[in-house]
Amino acid sequence: MTEQRIHREVLLAQPRGFCAGVDRAIDIVERAITKFGAPIYVRHEIVHNTYVVEDLKNKGAIFIEDLNDVPPGATLVFSAHGVSKAVQQEATARGFSIFDATCPLVTKVHVEVAKLAKEGYEFLMIGHKGHPEVEGTMGQLSAGIHLVEDEADVAAVQPAQTDKLAVVTQTTLSVDDAASIMAAIKQRFPQVREPKQQDICYATQNRQDAVKVMAGKVDVVIVVGSPTSSNSNRLRELAERLGTPAFMVDDPRDLDPAWVADCPRVGLTAGASAPEVLVQDVISRLKALGALSVQTMDGELETIQFPLPKGLRLDA
Repeated sequence: MTEQRIHREVLLAQPRGFCAGVDRAIDIVERAITKFGAPIYVRHEIVHNTYVVEDLKNKGAIFIEDLNDVPPGATLVFSAHGVSKAVQQEATARGFSIFDATCPLVTKVHVEVAKLAKEGYEFLMIGHKGHPEVEGTMGQLSAGIHLVEDEADVAAVQPAQTDKLAVVTQTTLSVDDAASIMAAIKQRFPQVREPKQQDICYATQNRQDAVKVMAGKVDVVIVVGSPTSSNSNRLRELAERLGTPAFMVDDPRDLDPAWVADCPRVGLTAGASAPEVLVQDVISRLKALGALSVQTMDGELETIQFPLPKGLRLDA
């Protein structure tokens, strides 16, 4: 079957793709493999991207969910999403050599939960049930933290007390969705303590802002990201909410020519866990379909870098 050829311009979002937390997490696994040799065990996918996970598997990483699958004395890396206190304690008790690739912005939320819990606070966590970051953050406490996914959950939640009630959020949420849920929380619990700083990370915010600018200028938005990637899904949903058809591709071969047929301008972005190599491969696919030019939009320049854990210097 011959692919339909069309003539169009590709608008490339800025920023897009890897954030500092993802860069750091992947670097931790690669350095651990280089320094200690394969295999290196990683609890959960280091980041939610199929290409990244398969690449690290080929280099010597083994991804597990159950610590029983890690042999004694092995090197273990915690994923960028963070883990519960119970997982941390079990891994330490088993004597693994542990490197924590939890994004520092997720760790900030964990620290805030621990601090306020000591002051007697209960928590409402805005997030998606089953997401590993949510499990890790809620798992910082044995009780007193309640998940709310939408405004209906806010109406139904029953904290044991409301004198000391605080809110934390998953870092990869839709900024707009989180704001509407926060408004519902404040209406029901006027004295609630909000995060000192927005828990939704700078990279999630920046990528969503870029899509907001892009959506009105294009006929369709293509998001590079895996189905399990929360922030990638939020980019697609945001474009659709703004009235622009949007599709997500895990692999350039996933791009259906029908999506972009008769679309003079195609917007292209990538979730924070999607590598630039995939973006470039999608551009090549669009050019094969007849795209004539690629223009990078103006946007926030990200310069943040996070330090690596001790013990991973390759010259040490």
